[in-house]
Amino acid sequence: MSFVQNFPCFSIVLCMAAGILSTPMKGKHARYVTLAAVTLVSFMSLWTLWHVMSAGSSFVYTMGRFPAPWGNEIRAGVLEALMASVFSLVMLFSLIGGMDHIFRNIDDTKINLYFILVDLLLSSLLAIIYTNDLFTGYVFVEINTIAACGMIMIRRSGRSLIAATRYMVMSLIGSGLFLIGLAMLYDITGHLLMENAHAVMTELVYAGEYSIPLLVIISFITVGLAIKSGLYPFHSWMPDAYGYSTISSSSILSSLVSKSYIILLIKIFYRVIGFDNIVNSKIVNVLFVFGLIGMVMGSVSAIMAKDIYKMIAYSSVAQIGYVYMGIGLATEAGMVAAVFHILTHAVTKSLLFLSAKGLNDASGRKRVFTALQGAAFRSPLAGAAFLVGSLSMVGIPMLAGFISKLLFATAALGAGPKKVLVTLIVLAVSTILNAVYFLHTVVRIYTPVEIPKEYEHVHVHVSVGVAFALLWLIFLNFAMGMMSQPITDLIQTGIGMFA
Repeated sequence: MSFVQNFPCFSIVLCMAAGILSTPMKGKHARYVTLAAVTLVSFMSLWTLWHVMSAGSSFVYTMGRFPAPWGNEIRAGVLEALMASVFSLVMLFSLIGGMDHIFRNIDDTKINLYFILVDLLLSSLLAIIYTNDLFTGYVFVEINTIAACGMIMIRRSGRSLIAATRYMVMSLIGSGLFLIGLAMLYDITGHLLMENAHAVMTELVYAGEYSIPLLVIISFITVGLAIKSGLYPFHSWMPDAYGYSTISSSSILSSLVSKSYIILLIKIFYRVIGFDNIVNSKIVNVLFVFGLIGMVMGSVSAIMAKDIYKMIAYSSVAQIGYVYMGIGLATEAGMVAAVFHILTHAVTKSLLFLSAKGLNDASGRKRVFTALQGAAFRSPLAGAAFLVGSLSMVGIPMLAGFISKLLFATAALGAGPKKVLVTLIVLAVSTILNAVYFLHTVVRIYTPVEIPKEYEHVHVHVSVGVAFALLWLIFLNFAMGMMSQPITDLIQTGIGMFA
């Protein structure tokens, strides 16, 4: 076994170890431990991606002495390594870009706890991406939920506590349904490792046995993870969770956490149940309909939002709808578009939240739109970053969001006559709505305004960390928009490895 094949396991364990090491430390020391761990995980994930690309195949890492079906396994293919690389990099930039606000908004005695939660969150994200065992996936889904909830409520303001409560309630409902589905799946297959469960599942479908229980299992697992990822109408926790957290938490939660549940769902669709069986169950049609509704309703809510954080949060509801709409197309092209949009959203939402915080700081820390007028002149880098992120979400060429919408439109053309027209219409309507609220905000922040007296002597200082994070996220957005073909090829190869 190549030494590189240890990296997925090392990445998960390293993040856990960083959390343990940070426990007795002061906040500023815990910060360095966490940043070092996330940086090292980013390099290991990229190295793993290069290895599986070179080998042209995935590999399975057996944990412990016992082989399947008794042991535990993690699996690394092109798609897993690509997701781990992008997720770890986005988390790194989110932390660096929001570091000043972490120390400003969190009590000194709680800062080390915050970084412990970050370590646990990244560990759980990686485990969800790499796991080859269904119950291990569930365990880390719960660790992910607890860590995310802690990151929301750590500010201990009234609104953040309410947001954390809403998040926990919805997550517990989703987790409960997911666990019931896994228990039923284990009951009829006798396995929790994905390949073993898939083999039994294939035999059952071929024999025509357990057809109703299989439909119930698919429904519970799908609805459970859809609730946890914030698919409309299960999105009510999003605006407050994203709007009243620290800016790093908002970036990480919106960019990564909800997407990890979708990645797990895609893995279960392909590697446990079989995507053909999923299509035959018609559950994809339900996801398709709710995805379309979310694309429109999320955008309508964003237009009605009164402040910039709520607007970005509701925009995430619409973008989750895009992903589920792509899955609901029930084609390989639709799945490629959905996965590419997960990457697009991860990079762009972090960019939007970090730049919005810069605009907020340049406006007396007021988040309402009226206070943001002319903010791009007071903080030019934040204004430029928000402009790039907004244009990407609208779908302007050369940016990642344009490729996402082009892939969705192309996939719709091959999805059959019943879906093609409605998909293209809703895609066009959603794009127009995206333009309404994002470009309206861009125009406002770039509209010159007479500087109020209280701002005359205010000089917005952009730290090196913020500039570093924003510039890298801008670069990634352009890179994904201008060099999309290699990325879509990687996604297609990774999905092919699932079969």
